[in-house]
Amino acid sequence: MANRIRTYLLLGLLTVIFVVIGSFFGKEGMYIAFFLALVMNWLSYFFSDRIVLAMYRAREVSPEEAPSLYRIVGELTQKASLPMPKIYIIPSATPNAFATGRNPSHSAVAVTSGIMELLNENELKGVLAHELSHIKNSDILIATVAATIAGAITMLARMLQWAALLGGGDDRRQGNIFTLVAMLVFAVLAPIAAMIVQMAISRGREYLADEGGAKLSGNPLYLANALRKLAMGVQARPLNNANPSTAHMFIVAPFSGRSILNLFSTHPPIEERIKRLEGMAF
Repeated sequence: MANRIRTYLLLGLLTVIFVVIGSFFGKEGMYIAFFLALVMNWLSYFFSDRIVLAMYRAREVSPEEAPSLYRIVGELTQKASLPMPKIYIIPSATPNAFATGRNPSHSAVAVTSGIMELLNENELKGVLAHELSHIKNSDILIATVAATIAGAITMLARMLQWAALLGGGDDRRQGNIFTLVAMLVFAVLAPIAAMIVQMAISRGREYLADEGGAKLSGNPLYLANALRKLAMGVQARPLNNANPSTAHMFIVAPFSGRSILNLFSTHPPIEERIKRLEGMAF
């Protein structure tokens, strides 16, 4: 419940940032930026699953090709009262997994060949339960809403930056140099703040999926043990050619610890996630 409230508060904070930066332009500027961001993210919401699956060369498999995978997912979806998602395997030695799709009726779960080799059945069950929890919690919808507002903030910030630079001459003569500086500073800081809030929302949803996955699988240690193995597996065989815009989808960050992208991770620390899961077991 606390994580859900935190998510809604963070979405509210994104909205506040959007309204404040939009106040420099009036309603027209706000509506234009929000409309453009809404269109882009609407397209992403409806077609991102196909795009990301194609990006990682994921192949849909049948029950005959992956019987154990289908059996585990089937048991979990029945327990969670979810429709059966499509199941894909990504040909990669990196151990990882993600869920995608705009709603439970249009969803998919993708696992790498590496995770199938690394984890035992209980650990794989914990991972799949985590991914199904993302689907059940409508995390893709929440991520799209956050991305829409953050995208609108970024567009308004760019407009504000150009407005300050192009209108600078007149404002200086009127003695408004401090207003210009404030506009430029806010134009730079607002997108950074929006990105940080968006990452905080993503991290909060990971904790929720961990909690939901632990309950769905029946044993929090299944997922805790899986995360421990996955952290070491990604370090050994990172997916550093992964698109950073899709990093938040994976159960663990796909980049190695040496990557600067980890400074802006959309995932909570693995150690903290394991600690929380182990706390649920006792």
